[in-house]
Amino acid sequence: MPSSNFIDYVKIFCRSGNGGAGIVHFHRDKFTTKGGPDGGNGGRGGHVFLKGNEQFWTLLHLKYRKHVFAENGRNGASALKTGADGQDIIVEVPLGTVVKNAKTGEFLFEITKDGESKILAGGGRGGLGNAHFKSSTNQTPRYAQPGESGEEGWFILELKILADVGLVGFPNSGKSTLLSVISAAKPKIANYPFTTLVPTLGIVQYRDDRSFVMADIPGIIEGAHDGKGLGLRFLRHIERNSMLLFLVPADADNVREEYRVLLNELKLYNPELLDKKRMLAVSKSDLLDEELTEEIRKDLPDVSYVFISSITRFGLDGMKDIIWKEMNT
Repeated sequence: MPSSNFIDYVKIFCRSGNGGAGIVHFHRDKFTTKGGPDGGNGGRGGHVFLKGNEQFWTLLHLKYRKHVFAENGRNGASALKTGADGQDIIVEVPLGTVVKNAKTGEFLFEITKDGESKILAGGGRGGLGNAHFKSSTNQTPRYAQPGESGEEGWFILELKILADVGLVGFPNSGKSTLLSVISAAKPKIANYPFTTLVPTLGIVQYRDDRSFVMADIPGIIEGAHDGKGLGLRFLRHIERNSMLLFLVPADADNVREEYRVLLNELKLYNPELLDKKRMLAVSKSDLLDEELTEEIRKDLPDVSYVFISSITRFGLDGMKDIIWKEMNT
């Protein structure tokens, strides 16, 4: 997916419909000159819904749709006729969309299932016609209710990628290459930092026709939790992953230290991320001989690890075995 087409943050203004007014009316025909009240109720204003659609991967379709208005309800009519409800507006969004109040920053709800639908702005209730107020002591009520106003406001929609495994690593650590080798995803790959500017999803085939979804998250740098580099823009995507796969290249100055820095950035951003299952993959291991491999192995952190090479495919099957086991225990 081209970077220009990946939008994971939009701010939109939504207004639901006003309810229609109830009316004051009395029954009249050529045989009845003074009939009873028959003013109908007003219709409900249209709601604005958000609905999950698993075929959507971005909020691009809302980038230039800043205003979403539902239809007002119609007024009631004579002969006890209720006004038509205003037409609802359904806005489809990708799974993992989080909704917040733009003014207060308050979390409202999230959409995580295909077909899941929630009201973003509720339509106003229709007013009651005068027929509703008829009683034994007031047989000719000459009043009715106006319709209630709808809701309106600015809302923030943020997309958090849903994936089983999230790839975490510094820029140029080999995450995109790994994903391109073990899945059909085709992320941009080049020998310079921040090649990946958008999260990329790939379906990784496992044994016996089983599979899992892996996400290549744009590279983190030290200070990302404060917004450095690509910073907070992509750290939120890691929150949705069931498991984190840390990728540190074998030619790093200190594999253990790079892992510690990455882990610390996640901790400073959201301490709950440390509760997720995680493992370490030492990439570019085709650069190592046995002696160097053992030297690195002695200083690795206390976490499940594997040495891999995306170029030679060394260790990839073993890595998938560990991932599957960790995900299902």
